[in-house]
Amino acid sequence: MEAMSPDQVKSPRRAQILDEAAQLFAARGFHGVSVDEIGAASGITGPGLYRHFRGKDAMLAELLVGISERLLAGGRACVAGDAPAAEALDALVRGHVAFAIGEPALIVLHDRDLASLPEAEQRTVRRLQRAYVEIWVTVVLEAYPGFGRTSDGESRARAAVHAVFGLLNSTPHSATRHRGPRPPGPDAMAELLRTLALGAFAAAGS
Repeated sequence: MEAMSPDQVKSPRRAQILDEAAQLFAARGFHGVSVDEIGAASGITGPGLYRHFRGKDAMLAELLVGISERLLAGGRACVAGDAPAAEALDALVRGHVAFAIGEPALIVLHDRDLASLPEAEQRTVRRLQRAYVEIWVTVVLEAYPGFGRTSDGESRARAAVHAVFGLLNSTPHSATRHRGPRPPGPDAMAELLRTLALGAFAAAGS
């Protein structure tokens, strides 16, 4: 992935371009969007985009590696203190719910276009994700000792974490298929997802 100067990292224009790229990639697929279209959505000419990114691949890499880094940093912050495991798990759930509700385009992008990244960036994303999962597994095992009463407790806890991720990350997909009465607003949906996630851990770890 291309190196970034501090000015680039802080650039509102760069952030805007990434946001527009994420929305377009999520709606039409990475290969269905051109640099010129991203530039038009960002209010900048296609060639001008190359002052910020060397191309679409660099945008995709920064989006997917960037969100993996942010989730891992957030997970580490949740367990950095001496709070009880149940409180740390609640913080982890709240943080992931906020991501799922606030940035659904990145979930769609990851699910569909991770394979479009160069192999090195794919490995980076997977390494960051494994570290994030292990934070959750450690906390779940401590919060729910029932997992430890069986010989495969750690494997079951890890499977439970992945299942909860599947639940939380399904939010942008289910929203697009919603029919009938208006779905819950963001705050109500966040609380519903938190309740379901913690309930799933409690049931599996009892």
